[in-house]
Amino acid sequence: MSEGSPAPYLSTIGEVQVAVRDRVATVTLNRPEKLNAVTGAMSAELARFAQWCNADDGVRAIVLTGSGSRAFCAGSDIRELDRYTTPWDFRNRVDYCDAIRDLRKPVVAAINGYALGGGLEAALTCDIRIASASASFAAPEITLGWIGGGGMSALLARSIGASNAAMMVMTGDRIDAGTAKAWTLVSEVVEPDRLLARAQQIAATIASRAPIAAETAKRNLQAAANMPLDEAIAYERDLQTVAFATEDAREGRQAFAEKRQPRFTRR
Repeated sequence: MSEGSPAPYLSTIGEVQVAVRDRVATVTLNRPEKLNAVTGAMSAELARFAQWCNADDGVRAIVLTGSGSRAFCAGSDIRELDRYTTPWDFRNRVDYCDAIRDLRKPVVAAINGYALGGGLEAALTCDIRIASASASFAAPEITLGWIGGGGMSALLARSIGASNAAMMVMTGDRIDAGTAKAWTLVSEVVEPDRLLARAQQIAATIASRAPIAAETAKRNLQAAANMPLDEAIAYERDLQTVAFATEDAREGRQAFAEKRQPRFTRR
């Protein structure tokens, strides 16, 4: 465990694995035989992890990936959906995309295969997306009689534009990694054997930056997507002022003057 964290995170179920190194937590959905489809227990575990992570300075960035080479995540385990006794129970279920959204620290998705349905929503919920050349993406809910509910339409439209989002949501057809890159759904496409290392490299770079500034940048980007331009700029100025007042900002200025690497302490 990296310095600054009192104890390793202990997952209560084997289907969600967490490893922390150098302030980067790698979270692996671990049901490769089921294409890493998410169960209710896995959703609850991800929510528990988010709560722990937000409170622990031993983690400053997260990588989210899936076990095996076939899938990042194929969404919710469809066999579990009939266990909800009423539509209201289904509406108020613990949702894994909400758990990812609750993370205050930057999240990099390492998409190593199918990102389908809720798996695509989970990837879209991450801040940065890196894909394997063998990855593919789809919003197939319409082929089963419903639509996504974890932010699919809003997040897709913001990421790839209204027409491309409509193409995916209304047909349910799959797109490959090259198309995802062309549509700006992902930032990079790399060979499968380089995927996790590249995602962890990006996360490690973020983890080396001032953590309050990184969390503030994440909050600012999220807010900017929901504000008119003038309000977004004013909000950014307010957040800049908060970050500028931290000890880390003072340390950054001093390190620059002394021509050395800064030592950020999240204060």
